[in-house]
Amino acid sequence: MASRSLRTFQAASVAVRALPLPLLAAAAEAVAGRLGPRLMAGKAAQLGRHIERVAPQLDPEEVQAAVRRGVGSYARYWVESFRLPGLSARVVDRGFSVVGYDNVQRSLCAGVGPILVLPHLGGWEWAAAWLGRVMGERVTAVVERLEPTDLFDWFVTLRQSYGIDVVPVGPEAMGRLVRAVKDERIVCLLSDRDITGSGVEVEFFGERTTLPAGPALLARRTGAPLLPTAVYFRRGAHVAHVGPPVEVPPNAPLRQYLTQVTQELATALEGLIVAAPDQWHLLEPNWPSDGADLGPAQQNPRL
Repeated sequence: MASRSLRTFQAASVAVRALPLPLLAAAAEAVAGRLGPRLMAGKAAQLGRHIERVAPQLDPEEVQAAVRRGVGSYARYWVESFRLPGLSARVVDRGFSVVGYDNVQRSLCAGVGPILVLPHLGGWEWAAAWLGRVMGERVTAVVERLEPTDLFDWFVTLRQSYGIDVVPVGPEAMGRLVRAVKDERIVCLLSDRDITGSGVEVEFFGERTTLPAGPALLARRTGAPLLPTAVYFRRGAHVAHVGPPVEVPPNAPLRQYLTQVTQELATALEGLIVAAPDQWHLLEPNWPSDGADLGPAQQNPRL
């Protein structure tokens, strides 16, 4: 029998097919922005803390307004993800524009799959669908394993339906990613949160924390460029920004290389996030002080 979590997401994915996508996305943003902060208080509190880090100039009322927009943005992300399998290439293309795609093309022309390093920002899965359906590129992405297992398997199938080759976090991930780069696939790595707790210590928005070492290590092993990338919601559409390759130190010892490159990526991610902090869907603790300040009652598991 399917788990309750799976049945819930399956029902949601069916329900969102009843209305035109622009109307549905706008409604989801409005309703979630109004009700979400109360229904998911712990995650909203964590989101507010992150927004305060990114935009310290905001007063408390402005932070709460940004939280409401952030929860609405998160709802839009899910609605679009559920609708993507049924959207035509024409619709996907019409709702998308990109700045800096030449950075991707240069890598592919050189016979190397680029590594797109992303924060949990906006609607990145729409960009993955655009790459596959419109541009004819092959996309590989690493995802966190979810419980229960049947829910994780359902999400894998969902993402495969709009062109993403899914690699679960785990000991086999690096080998599969190396092969993907050599096979000229575009690799997408969400890199603003250290899921495993074994990452590299960096300065990130004014406090020390760890971020994953995987992007820097993959670039070291393959020579692929690291391209900081974000996909923003813009008035019913999406705008992607693909930055130039992060500079990597040639012939540096591995530890020095990982530290320097991961810090460069952290700085690049800061620049992408600060452009739209209310679209940053990071709803979990990300710094050592988060748990102590918010307390265990706010520590909700990831959806």
